[in-house]
Amino acid sequence: MPNIGPLELIVVLVIVLLIFGPKRLPSLGKQLGGGMREFKDSITGKDDDDEKTDATGRPAITKAEADEPVAAPVEQHAAPATPADAAPEQRG
Repeated sequence: MPNIGPLELIVVLVIVLLIFGPKRLPSLGKQLGGGMREFKDSITGKDDDDEKTDATGRPAITKAEADEPVAAPVEQHAAPATPADAAPEQRG
């Protein structure tokens, strides 16, 4: 397999410059770098989602969330099925 030397790299860079132009070259490099970073992260299993997880895979709790008081559950009462089942103060 032939080695790629400095002369070959210069030729490739000149061709890329002629095809894309000097104005689009920085954005092209940025897109290429971002794509390579995403590919590497997907291969290594790194995940940069908004929702972080702990070692067990459950959503991690931040310090701010841990300091918030937990509200007591609200009891729900079922409505009486018939007027006879109603409380005495509701009957007549």
